[in-house]
Amino acid sequence: MINTNLNLEEITQKIAEQSPNINADRKIPDQLINEMAQKGFFRLLIPKTYKGEEIDYLDYLSLVQEISKADGSMGWCFNQNNILSTNAAIMPKTLAEEIWSDQRAILCNGPTQYANAIPTEGGYRLTGRWNFSSGSQHATWVIAISTIENRDPTKKINMMIPQKDVNFFDVWQVNGLKGTGSFSFEVNDFFVPEEYTFPEFNETEEKGGLYVIPKNLLFASGFASVALGVARGALDKAIEISKTKVPQEQQLLQEQSATQREIGHAEALWGSSNAFVLQKAEHVWNEARNNGKLEIEDRIELRLASTHAIRQSAEVVNTAYTICGASSIFEGNPIQRKFQDAHAITQQIQGRLSHYETAGQFFLGIEPQGRMF
Repeated sequence: MINTNLNLEEITQKIAEQSPNINADRKIPDQLINEMAQKGFFRLLIPKTYKGEEIDYLDYLSLVQEISKADGSMGWCFNQNNILSTNAAIMPKTLAEEIWSDQRAILCNGPTQYANAIPTEGGYRLTGRWNFSSGSQHATWVIAISTIENRDPTKKINMMIPQKDVNFFDVWQVNGLKGTGSFSFEVNDFFVPEEYTFPEFNETEEKGGLYVIPKNLLFASGFASVALGVARGALDKAIEISKTKVPQEQQLLQEQSATQREIGHAEALWGSSNAFVLQKAEHVWNEARNNGKLEIEDRIELRLASTHAIRQSAEVVNTAYTICGASSIFEGNPIQRKFQDAHAITQQIQGRLSHYETAGQFFLGIEPQGRMF
C-alpha cells in the first residue's frame, strides 16, 4: 500500500505550481526536493532492511504517473532517483547503511562516455566522464559505472562518489525535460575506496519482488508512466481549454465535431496504452513476488508495453497541442511544456523504436538481439 504520509495531492499541487519555474530554472527547487525527501518520496523502492518503504510496484507506477501529470521533469527525476535506489539491494550492507542513514539521500548516475578504473591499494583510481545525469543538482551521491583496467570489459563496476566530489558540466541547453538538469560529470584520477564499489550485476540477499525485476525494466515501466502522466496532463488541459476557447470565425472548440473526434481518439490511445503497461506490469509483479524469477516472455512483453506507451503518449500530446491551436505555442501554456517533454522522452533509450524489433524477433522465434530486457 502507498504510504499515507506522502500526501500525494498536496505535493502534486505544489509541483504543478512550480512547473513554470522548474522549466525556466532547469532544476527542481531545493525547497520542493527537501520537502519530498523528508516525506519519504525518495525512499519508496529502498529495502525495508534500510528503513525504506519497499512499496508495491504497481502503486509506485501510479505515483510516478500522478507526479508526472503535474510536471514531466519532476516525474522524470522522481523515477530516476527512486529506481537507482534499488542498488541498495546489491551494494555492500555497510555502504547502504551509510548512504540511507541520511533521509535526504538521493542518487544520480549517467551513461558512460569513457571511464577507466585502475586498481590501487585499498581501492581504485578512477578517471571518466558520464552524461545525461538527471537530477544531479539535487543528488547527494553519484554512481559512476566503469570498467577496470586490464580486466574483462563486460564486467562493469559501480563506484559511489559523494556528489560534491565530482566536476559537473552544464550541457543541458535543451527543449523538453529542461528541469531535470541532466548535466555531465567528470572525475580525474579520483580515489574510490574498495568498500564504495560493487559489481553492476551483483547478487542480492533481498527477497522482495522489486529486486527480481531487472533494473532496465524498472526504468522502462517507470519512464512509460512518466510519459503517460505527461500525456494525461496535456489531454486534460486541452479538454479544459476546449470548453472556453472560441477560435476566430468558428464555434466553441468543444462543440466542433473535429475536436470531439480527436479527443475520443486520444482517449482511446491513452487508455489502451495505460492498460497495456498495467497488464504486463501486474503480471511481472505477480511472477516476481510468487516465483522469484521472470521468463523471457514476461520481460519482452513489459519492454514492449513500456516503449509503446512512450510512443503513443507523444501522439496523445500531439493531439492536445493541435486541438488548442495557437494557444499551444505560448510558454505560459502547460501544453507547450508537455509537448516538449513528451517528445524528449521518446528520444531517450527507453523509447527507442528498435525495442519493437527486439520484441518482434522474439515473437517470430528469433533470438532477440536487444539487451534492454
